Amino acid sequence: THTFKELGVPSPDAKIIRGFMGPPLESSFATCLPKEQISEAVQIYRSYYKEKGIHEAQLFPQIVVLLKELSSKYPLYITTTKNTPTAQDMTKNLGIHHFFEGIYGSSPEAPHKADVIRQALQTHNLDPDRVVIIGDTKYDMIGAQETGIKTLAVTWGFGEEEELMSYQPDWVAHQSTDLLSHLQKKN
Repeated sequence: THTFKELGVPSPDAKIIRGFMGPPLESSFATCLPKEQISEAVQIYRSYYKEKGIHEAQLFPQIVVLLKELSSKYPLYITTTKNTPTAQDMTKNLGIHHFFEGIYGSSPEAPHKADVIRQALQTHNLDPDRVVIIGDTKYDMIGAQETGIKTLAVTWGFGEEEELMSYQPDWVAHQSTDLLSHLQKKN
């Protein structure tokens, strides 16, 4: 909303803005701005996010407990379409960075979720058959399908449940406590 205000253009409704969660910013802004404003919009957004937005983010209930338990049993990685420095800053600000063995974000060389996932798989020499993405948007599901990894869709995040289900995830968690039981079944 801040970005649209700064650009002096009407802000899309909340449902459209919620859909910005997941894809690269350039793609999201391209859905509602002329091509010549996209770069400026990304710059405005990232500047605000770095200064203020990063401190407005909050964890879902019980996530720290869940991350502690998961990280004691499995190596954890973040793959996000946020850029890497932003993702690293955010996890440090939220006090959860130490749970992850790697944090991977998008870049000009890896703009899409599948590119970011491939980067993590290659860097850590991970077998795609032994990897599960825990995701809340269709972009997580698409990225997993494109890289051959399993999907565990969570329905309490930014994505719409009906849309997530259209990608036929391997497992579905309706609450954080479901995650561990699904992963234990996979073993």
